[in-house]
Amino acid sequence: MTDVTTRLEGMIPDSLRPRSARIFLDSLEVMADIGFHDFEIGTPQRLLVTVEVWLDHIPPADSDDPSTAWDYDFVREQVQELASARRYNLQESLVHALFDRFAAMRGVRALRVVTAKPDVYPEARSVGVELASFTGAAPEA
Repeated sequence: MTDVTTRLEGMIPDSLRPRSARIFLDSLEVMADIGFHDFEIGTPQRLLVTVEVWLDHIPPADSDDPSTAWDYDFVREQVQELASARRYNLQESLVHALFDRFAAMRGVRALRVVTAKPDVYPEARSVGVELASFTGAAPEA
């Protein structure tokens, strides 16, 4: 344990103990051949992808071992790989492919995947699709 951890031991109330752990990749920009309108087919579009993974364990405070953590590079690579693997008519199809890829991984307690097309309507920030393994804003602790 570090000196600070030793000094804090027993001082943090149980009501403030961590009850969930989440890693996320927020709004990764990828180019994807997506859409079913004639003008979209064969013309890659900007797509923003967010992946949020709630973990089934909370790493201990004194853990600093990279082998026990999720690799952000891996998450990014998986999104890029699936987004460029084929053409998609629907955002829903890509979201399901991403969701299934991450849901099958060890340590996932809950999951949310969001895609957004930011260039569809000039008066809107984006249009998109969200798929989550829970209802509400976040999974129950």
